[in-house]
Amino acid sequence: MSKNESVDRTRGPKIQLATSLDKKDEALVIGLVAPEGPDADDTDAAPTLFIGDGLLDDAQASAISDALVAVGAAGTHGDVSSIPAPESLGVDVVVAVGLGSADDVENPEKLRQAAGIAARALAGRRQVTTTLAAGGIEPVAEGFFLGAYRFDEFRSAKTLPTKTPPTTVRLLVENTGKSATAQLDHAVAIADATAIARDFVNTPPSHLYPEEFAERARLLGSKAGLKVEILDHTQLEKDGYGGIVGVGKGSSRLPRLVRLTHAGKKDAKKVALVGKGITFDTGGISIKPAANMDHMTSDMGGAAAVIAATILAARLDVDVSVTATVPMAENMPSGTAQRPGDVLTQYGGTTVEVLNTDAEGRLVLADAIVRACEDDPDYLIDTATLTGAQMVALGARTPGVMGTEEFRDRVADLSQEVGENAWPMPLAAELRADLKSRVADLANVTNHRNGGMLAAGLFLKEFVADGVQWAHIDVAGPAFNSGAPWGYTPKGGTGVPVRTIARVIEDIAANG
Repeated sequence: MSKNESVDRTRGPKIQLATSLDKKDEALVIGLVAPEGPDADDTDAAPTLFIGDGLLDDAQASAISDALVAVGAAGTHGDVSSIPAPESLGVDVVVAVGLGSADDVENPEKLRQAAGIAARALAGRRQVTTTLAAGGIEPVAEGFFLGAYRFDEFRSAKTLPTKTPPTTVRLLVENTGKSATAQLDHAVAIADATAIARDFVNTPPSHLYPEEFAERARLLGSKAGLKVEILDHTQLEKDGYGGIVGVGKGSSRLPRLVRLTHAGKKDAKKVALVGKGITFDTGGISIKPAANMDHMTSDMGGAAAVIAATILAARLDVDVSVTATVPMAENMPSGTAQRPGDVLTQYGGTTVEVLNTDAEGRLVLADAIVRACEDDPDYLIDTATLTGAQMVALGARTPGVMGTEEFRDRVADLSQEVGENAWPMPLAAELRADLKSRVADLANVTNHRNGGMLAAGLFLKEFVADGVQWAHIDVAGPAFNSGAPWGYTPKGGTGVPVRTIARVIEDIAANG
């Protein structure tokens, strides 16, 4: 495997618009709506086909419906049923994916999940066509692309799956004009950016360390037309980035700071993005338990998301100036590592007593936030796999959002629109006193476990410049799925919160 080989790899299927089936199609994917009302519990009640208007004739639809009833297809959300296709369709099989209730047909996230489930169920089929886009082109395109995502870069022929997801997905629609094409292009761009973040997270720390992470960001950023700046360890020390240097000094693989910029028009709003890029986190001297430490390959999920989102802003040519400031370090225990009780000086001059070296993410973020605020942004979004407390409070799938109240709520609302489902959280004022240090301006942790996610947010707030609308998104659980695939979400890197950040940037472009 050559260095940076994964940068240009294909991350998803080719997705096209179509108005009819094609002779190369191997499967037709349709939606199935569960029966409702007084007959819902009747075992003979037939689910309703979701196939759009005029995409199949009555005889075909009737034959498919009868066959699905015969195999017990119920239309429950996420259920998948396969039947031989009527001969007149010219495909091998009809795959019906359950959409749930009739209301779910109008829910973009339910459509997105159904498409993702179908994509996984179609492994071994090369070209498929679906009627699901009758409910919406964008969610279905995103769902198929992300559901078909695979990361097999490190598998040999011994374990490489013999059945792969479809390489071509055709969305049956009534009209393939400019509007439909624009929707498809937009959806594919967002899905591909999400897959870029997934690739970063899934790349093992043996192959993605700070220098290599910075180089891959440079290659992708340059290809997208971004301005790229990389500060190495020597420059970081010279410029006073004490948090990044302090966290990284226990590793032989030295830290970096990457800056990626997409320029909007002269009067465009300015958005700063900051993402935690800890390429592996042992906890340092405050070492983590061995169980599940391998999941810390995902501790650069925030960095992956902001890099991907900035590339996406350039690809979509969004009229917002977006600059990502991305600190990258590896947190290791060694004779040169920082110790509990050490004091470091953050970029900008604030001193911090490091009580726990496993609370390192906030230290690198603090440096990057101060640097990002020097650009006088209107808005600042930082994101990180920051605290285990996020999962305690909200579970493994729900990001927590803290920050300036109005912007925090805006980010959470938009996140819920795109299906990443962030939830607004308070910054409890009483916790701020617990970040006082005996010897420095701040301590990096409190002396108790209460409100750990909120305390981390309060620490970061100290470094945000006055007047900047700010949101901090904690994705400790949502950035990495350690369980079974679900919806369009695979095992491993998820790409959260790329779609949230992208939606916020577009909303700022439209509404200021």
